[in-house]
Amino acid sequence: MKHRAHPEILKRLKQAHGQLASVLSMFANGRSCTELAQQLQAVESIIHMSKRLLIHDHMEHCIGDALGEDGFSADEALREFKTLSKYL
Repeated sequence: MKHRAHPEILKRLKQAHGQLASVLSMFANGRSCTELAQQLQAVESIIHMSKRLLIHDHMEHCIGDALGEDGFSADEALREFKTLSKYL
């Protein structure tokens, strides 16, 4: 299932992939631990924001739309939300 946020998420993950490849090169080239930690923090931030966008998109489209279309009961929607919340 594709949602409107998926292209943005893919763009961010490709950015993280490229940045992680750069970090691997930095390790091979003996860059300082401070520089490595900074770049790893940037990769982590991109992944974290991608995950949040995915979860928010899922809550809006899968949970919200299903409630409006008699797909989910309130209890089912709440269970789905609780499952997702552990990933935030």
